[in-house]
Amino acid sequence: MSLNVLLITADQWRGDCLGIAGHPVVRTPNIDALAQEAVYFSRHYCQAAPCAPARACLYTGLYQMTNRVVRNGTPLDARHDTIALAARRAGYDPTLFGYTDQSVDPRTVTGDDPWLRTYEGILPGMSVRVRVPEDHGPWLSWLASRGHELPDPPQDMWLPVDGPADPPTGRPARYSAEETETAFLVDEFLRWLGEVESAPPARAKAGGRPWFAHLSFIRPHPPFIVPEPYASMYDPTDGPGFLGAATPDDAAGLHPFLGYAVEQQDKSHFVWGATGRVRDWDESVRRQMRATYWGMVSEVDAQIGRIVAELKARGEWDNTLVVLTADHGEMMGDHQLFSKLGFYDQAYHIPLIVRDPRKGEGHGRTVEAFTESVDIMPTVLEAIGATCPPWLDGAPLTAFLEGSVPAEWRDAAHWEYDFREVATGEAQAALGLSLDACSVSVIRDADVKYVHFAGLPPLLFDLAADPHETRNVADDPSYASLRLHYAEKMLSWRARHLDRRLTGIELTEDGPVDARGA
Repeated sequence: MSLNVLLITADQWRGDCLGIAGHPVVRTPNIDALAQEAVYFSRHYCQAAPCAPARACLYTGLYQMTNRVVRNGTPLDARHDTIALAARRAGYDPTLFGYTDQSVDPRTVTGDDPWLRTYEGILPGMSVRVRVPEDHGPWLSWLASRGHELPDPPQDMWLPVDGPADPPTGRPARYSAEETETAFLVDEFLRWLGEVESAPPARAKAGGRPWFAHLSFIRPHPPFIVPEPYASMYDPTDGPGFLGAATPDDAAGLHPFLGYAVEQQDKSHFVWGATGRVRDWDESVRRQMRATYWGMVSEVDAQIGRIVAELKARGEWDNTLVVLTADHGEMMGDHQLFSKLGFYDQAYHIPLIVRDPRKGEGHGRTVEAFTESVDIMPTVLEAIGATCPPWLDGAPLTAFLEGSVPAEWRDAAHWEYDFREVATGEAQAALGLSLDACSVSVIRDADVKYVHFAGLPPLLFDLAADPHETRNVADDPSYASLRLHYAEKMLSWRARHLDRRLTGIELTEDGPVDARGA
């Protein structure tokens, strides 16, 4: 069977914000239905944040310690293979709808190349059908073509129908549910799919060449606003209480990094037109923002439903590998924080649903083993019969898809976070750290989370006793042996996953010997 590939990423989607995850409020009927025809990975974690570092891990199958994309704007080293390049070598033309945020390696361009002035570069190997940069120009011009009069600046389309609101009130957007950024990309994808289906046999699937599409949705990423019916879908008073500290000062007191993070969060990063610091918003505002975020999640869910319905109607459903995930999560008010940063689960636990139509024996299954974003590249490559580089940090999820369990599998999730500010030096100055001391490594299993800072004190959370990570026991003498155990475990993990491109090869009198058989 010629297998199409549909890789969908939603930006800033928390792993608990799914119906299938047991969320008490959020409704995602289309994704829940998809999961019943696929495999749902309930303990799936990304390996870095924010967007560019998270995606670099997903697209290369390498941990941040190896790909070294540490911030938005860090160049992606041209020596790294990518999921798109590997798929292209296998005969696919990976086609992008949205963005990949992979900055160009400056050694591969010359002069005053425009790609040197943006972090929103294109992943090597990707063809581009629709590129949506940070200013959302293509979507805004599409709105104009539909009769909307764009404000000045056009991005004021992200204001509610009756103007700015600070604090946010949850009022709906100026555009309809059929005109969201998500709907725009789905429309473009379906139009392209029609072109592929009607192409000459040499290009079309009928001629033996399947397609590969990457839909990269911006939502539920800020600014937090959504049209009806999603704007009023959730009551801000519903849902659980916020996790963690009761006040911003309490949150800041847990660790120096958190003190810095709490002070840095600006309202404008989340609500268009707002000014001031997030810490000045009270719980009622955080609840309103959370309700809007949930509405944005449901809006994306509805568009996922459109895609599934169209693939089924076009007869493509049973020959398309579907991977639905996110780049990273969202704090969404827990621990007095928003955005994606630091070490808390909310920023790194993300959705993953994989449907291989050839492996019906695994459909409807929930996998509770720890899986990671670096597993996606080897999973897709193995599914399409492409050569998978043996030095990748991720491992294929194929056994899980087939209803079994791999012979060996990780017992923990790992991620990294780098908070250096290369251009401004702000973080370094505030925390008294050198550039390369602004990093965090995390190991998290079912019972314990250990957080190692390169230049600041560590944290240790006893998740069995403190599942919401409210008490740092790193300096508690009764936890000294546990802290040492996890520090050593992390050191072993790093040693096993240092760059391994050539370390499995030895040059001998008989020529190169490759222990991995590559």
